[in-house]
Amino acid sequence: MPIVEMIKNVFVQWGANWVLWLLFALSLGSVGIIVERWFVFRGKQDVLRELSDTLEETLSSGDFPGALAKLEKRTSVGAVVARAGLRLAPRGLTAADKGMQSALAIERSTLENRLAYLGTLGNNAPFIGLFGTVIGVLLAFEALGQTTGGRGGGIASNVVMGAIAEALVATAVGIGVALPAVAAYNYFQRRITRMLSDAEALTNLVLAYVSARDRNAGVSGKGVD
Repeated sequence: MPIVEMIKNVFVQWGANWVLWLLFALSLGSVGIIVERWFVFRGKQDVLRELSDTLEETLSSGDFPGALAKLEKRTSVGAVVARAGLRLAPRGLTAADKGMQSALAIERSTLENRLAYLGTLGNNAPFIGLFGTVIGVLLAFEALGQTTGGRGGGIASNVVMGAIAEALVATAVGIGVALPAVAAYNYFQRRITRMLSDAEALTNLVLAYVSARDRNAGVSGKGVD
């Protein structure tokens, strides 16, 4: 038997319903990820102005332990990154900078976790639906071949049109699954960019005070000599 006939027989036997069930399962997974990511992002967000004022209030007086204490209970990206820098501030500017870069990379990884699923689903769900439609059209022509021998052309045409209409449902479902996934992916990516930008601003703020402290300590040391 030719391989084309073998593949056609498999598609005719399985039908296109499994494609719809696959899309529904993928959609359910995307909904779960969207909800989980929303809670994660909610805990990682903070008001930049308020957090910046909190840091400046203590760092301006040189109270680095006090600034660190004020950030201990905060879970936002900016607070975690600034906290990493303040913990390493006694070891110098370079150590604080490296510590904040490391914390920022970890936070980025946490925020981007599972978002690849949404992006992949958004790009490929329409093609999965189209695959179901192709199978449905194949079934329609198979039904046409079976009805034209014993029925009138009008009846055969109605059978084919009905089968094709059902097949197009798979494409519609694929698009319906892709749209929310793409929208959620773009939304979370924008929030990641904003959060990382806020964290970068706090990084520069902490480094500025660490640099000023080290410079003043160096001047004081020279004055003692």
